[in-house]
Amino acid sequence: MKKPPKKSIAVAIFSSDREKVLLIKRRDVPVWALPGGGIEKGESPNMAALREVEEETGFQIKILRLVGEYLPVNRLSRHTYLFESVIIGGEPTIGKETKEIAFFPTQALPKLLPPPYAEWIADAQLLSNPPFTKKLTSVNYKVFFTNLLLHPLLVLRFVLSRCHLHINDRS
Repeated sequence: MKKPPKKSIAVAIFSSDREKVLLIKRRDVPVWALPGGGIEKGESPNMAALREVEEETGFQIKILRLVGEYLPVNRLSRHTYLFESVIIGGEPTIGKETKEIAFFPTQALPKLLPPPYAEWIADAQLLSNPPFTKKLTSVNYKVFFTNLLLHPLLVLRFVLSRCHLHINDRS
């Protein structure tokens, strides 16, 4: 029997003026990303968003809206729910999955921001209603192989993380 595809969530948290977005630097693949991760068995996407943000940042959030759902077009991506949220409590805290936490201007995102995060940030800024569903085309084999040539160690760490072999850099 074929397993259902894994689903995940990502959460966009903007500054009050919506000109900055909260990003985390991951430990397993040291790149900047939106907080997020896999949805556990029996967990709703909303509950996964609350859990993942608190685990990765130390913040408690209130979900403002579901921005949209992204459908995978290949084995490199997952069915992902993107939420927009606001911080309602907690303190920034790094942990076993997070190396750094920072707000970045949406017009000056970090260089090590892999796809599809820039697309997701732009989509979350649009304030479109109702939530949309679209194919996740920015995560594709051409981009994968380009990044493999430009950043071989990061891509190797990404592949290992997909195989559940995490390298958590404690430095």
